[in-house]
Amino acid sequence: MSLLHLVITLIVVGVLLWLVNRFIPMQSSIKSILNGVVVICVVLWLLDIFGVFHSFARIHIG
Repeated sequence: MSLLHLVITLIVVGVLLWLVNRFIPMQSSIKSILNGVVVICVVLWLLDIFGVFHSFARIHIG
């Protein structure tokens, strides 16, 4: 994935999250959970793209 596609995807996700937060009435606790889930998913996706997430699969506990 090129850097341009990465930036465009991050902008689209950010705008969609802003639209949901701005125009869909929800309790603030639900908005906080939604924001947290989206941020965690984006961070995991970025780690997977940059290859950091794959290195976690080689770690074995026990």
